[in-house]
Amino acid sequence: MLGSIAGLYAAPKGGVPKPLVEELLVQLNGCVGDFQRDKKHHGGPDKAVCLFSLEVIRHLQENGHPIYPGSVGENILVEGVQWEKVGVGTVFHFAEVILEVTSDAPPCKTIRESFTNGKFKEISVKVAPHLTRWYAKVLSEGSVKIGDTVEFN
Repeated sequence: MLGSIAGLYAAPKGGVPKPLVEELLVQLNGCVGDFQRDKKHHGGPDKAVCLFSLEVIRHLQENGHPIYPGSVGENILVEGVQWEKVGVGTVFHFAEVILEVTSDAPPCKTIRESFTNGKFKEISVKVAPHLTRWYAKVLSEGSVKIGDTVEFN
């Protein structure tokens, strides 16, 4: 399956929304320039990168949610990926970077502004696994850029 990077996001001071960046340096413990305030639930080797789908954002927008790219804390936003096929163990191959999905990224109240009536659980793996964000560990470090292609298996 071939897709591409639609957006890259990093927040130097933490929090959401994360600002758009043109390029991300991805290392074993996360993305350079992206800070997590809550180290218990975010970041570290098994949650180094948060992945999300542009098609999911569009679907949520069509259903009336004010979500937009970067607003729910993703680092890499992909498009053209069959998101419903992504799960723990899925491997994403970018030009330099290889990521393996380790877990879902459970939504919390910090992203509630992206959802009508604060219903942030709309992207919970327990409610809608095909709409969730995913955490990944880094198998191969390097840089990613907007427009880079991605394959997954």
